Amino acid sequence: MPDTSLDDLLAALAASPQNPALRMLVVNACLAEADPDALTRALELAGDDLLNDPTQRDAAVRVLLQHGRDELVARIAPDDSAAALFALARLRLADGDRDSARGLYQQAVALNPALEDAALANELAGKVISFANAKRQQSEGLRPGAQASLANDDTDADDVARLLQPPQARIAFADVGGLDEVKHQIRRRIITPFLKPSLFERFKRRSGGGILLYGPPGCGKTLLARATAGECGAKFYNVAITDVLDMYIGESERKLHAIFETARRTAPAVVFFDEVEAIGGKRQYSREATSAKLVSQFLTELDGFAQNNHGVLILGATNVPWAVDAAFRRPGRFDRVLFVPPPDETARRAIVDLLLRDRPLGEGIDVGELARLTSGFSGADLRNLVETAIDEAIEDSIEQGRESPLTMTHLRAALKDTRSTTLEWLTTARNHARYANQGGQYDEVLDFLKRHGGG
Repeated sequence: MPDTSLDDLLAALAASPQNPALRMLVVNACLAEADPDALTRALELAGDDLLNDPTQRDAAVRVLLQHGRDELVARIAPDDSAAALFALARLRLADGDRDSARGLYQQAVALNPALEDAALANELAGKVISFANAKRQQSEGLRPGAQASLANDDTDADDVARLLQPPQARIAFADVGGLDEVKHQIRRRIITPFLKPSLFERFKRRSGGGILLYGPPGCGKTLLARATAGECGAKFYNVAITDVLDMYIGESERKLHAIFETARRTAPAVVFFDEVEAIGGKRQYSREATSAKLVSQFLTELDGFAQNNHGVLILGATNVPWAVDAAFRRPGRFDRVLFVPPPDETARRAIVDLLLRDRPLGEGIDVGELARLTSGFSGADLRNLVETAIDEAIEDSIEQGRESPLTMTHLRAALKDTRSTTLEWLTTARNHARYANQGGQYDEVLDFLKRHGGG
């Protein structure tokens, strides 16, 4: 009501606290102004039943909780509601009962994740003590020689591990959407030899060898490698470029040899080289450089005279297969080169289903529509699409003060802001496939482009 001040409405409520129309008007005005003082005064004048309407009560609770009116929130909110538990947590903490406060806070966040408060969580964990609580401790008196601490460096081992190396759960092929043909080849060449060694021994077929995965960035090459290790239960070594390259002459070769020796000792093992072109690039471009010696060492480790790689499988991944030395493709080295294409519509649907799993979802999400509208998207592009939509849902949750599920509206809005990142790679690959396709090594790329109108 622009012509009526909030103070005037409160004065009228004081004169007529049971007037239904006036009570409604006062509550709406207080909520419109988001004024916790006015809400508090209105409740004093008209009683807690002023907020009988659940929608008004929830809105009032959000305003009061935001401004720290915890006693009032605990009084007017339902006892088992997230808001009441959150308010009680802060009250118990202020009283010095940290254990009880921690339990109430965890219950509140489990009911409504939008209430999560990092500062309060740190204080409940004892990592930070607020100025208000520090002053309270000083006023109550500390033990002789004690001193109130406003913070500490209580960073436990879990914190360090999470920051330095985020834990990755073991995954399987079921967690990788699409790529059925590539999975079939990996299962035949890698997983089955590890799971049925006696059968392969009977046929005198040695396990091991190498598979080189190539394709646009973000289409699942690294994820396939992780899933391969999960499927076969083998020891998995993820070799980063920094694990091999060294500024001192001969050190890179020594490190590479040490990696292979470790894998041989712990066979069955899978050794995965991502961005393999960094240590296996074409030697004609670096014949006099030390990198050429590293390529030769790599080839020697794969199938040199003195090496026995039985039970050791080498997986490589690259976005630029035309930059990898041709000697790697000889049988016994990377003897199977697999194209990992952008997912087709069926695969995109499976990927989106996986990405939406275990997230709070609203009704009416059409995964089929998303799959149709995302032609050319890689798995990484689809993840970006879903996470962009999730950002919108989280923002809505924060604004509303309660969990707002992901809806098709969020996903359609995110679709307008995301684009496929595979087109540039496919354009480059098309040129190599047309004019540098010795031995038909890029036939899979040509087939893919023909099927999708890019040939």
